[in-house]
Amino acid sequence: MISRNIRNLRVKRGISQDRLSKLADLSLNTVVKVESGRSPNPTIGTLLKIARSLDVGINDLIK
Repeated sequence: MISRNIRNLRVKRGISQDRLSKLADLSLNTVVKVESGRSPNPTIGTLLKIARSLDVGINDLIK
């Protein structure tokens, strides 16, 4: 599940949701929704920004 993968990668790197939102140039609300699963179909653009910010490939988010 994408939301779980994002959360696990973020926590592993010691990054808060707020910090991730700033690194990815996304609103905190967007990060919270994607990570909580309330946004079950995030755009490719959003996933790319999150993946870059976590220094992983997009495949690591969707596997």
